[in-house]
Amino acid sequence: MPKVVTKLVSWDEVVEWSLGLARKIEGSGWLPDMVVAVARGGYVPARLLCDYLGISDLMSLQSQHWTEAARASQKAIIRNPYSVEAKGLKVLVVDDIVDTGETLALAKDFIASEWKPEGVRTAALQWISPVAKFKPDYYYLEVKDWAWFQYPWTRLEDLTQFIERIFREDERAKGGLSEDRLRSLFIEWYGVKPEDFGSYWRLALDRLTSKRVLEVKDGVFVLSKPRK
Repeated sequence: MPKVVTKLVSWDEVVEWSLGLARKIEGSGWLPDMVVAVARGGYVPARLLCDYLGISDLMSLQSQHWTEAARASQKAIIRNPYSVEAKGLKVLVVDDIVDTGETLALAKDFIASEWKPEGVRTAALQWISPVAKFKPDYYYLEVKDWAWFQYPWTRLEDLTQFIERIFREDERAKGGLSEDRLRSLFIEWYGVKPEDFGSYWRLALDRLTSKRVLEVKDGVFVLSKPRK
């Protein structure tokens, strides 16, 4: 069993799920005047929903909980809060996935309190029901077994963090790893193959070495700074 069960989401799935979500919203008889994307994961789904629902008023708000792939910070926060005149408007707040649910709940509460719209509802492509503390008003897929859903807009970011975590936490990486050995451990940790990420695998290794997180010594990758 992988340490972090990871499932890659394709662009085609994002489009399919967003269209299905739009149909659920339409079917409810409630149509928003404004869509607010929860930055950063909600950007793409929110824009697609605007297209499918015929809405031109799109805003964004950064409510953040996951500071690293598959590792949450202790508390969700609103970054760079600001005010919008939304009196009399119906607002739909959109995120990609509801995991803990804290970021979406916080964004909804902030908008209701500070922007004072007529009403606020929430939507997400996926809702992980066993662990979420908050259920969105609209969702396309209910997920009953937790996994880290790796969306296409965070391919490089997540992959870079995944690789670095192996070097910082796996005792077998202490003396360095050949790329083949790293690939093997990656599959063991995450349950997906590096080649499933396509060219992002090489981009991630290049980023880690260019930022001096990793370096190559005698043909193996090692941490530039020893683990504490």
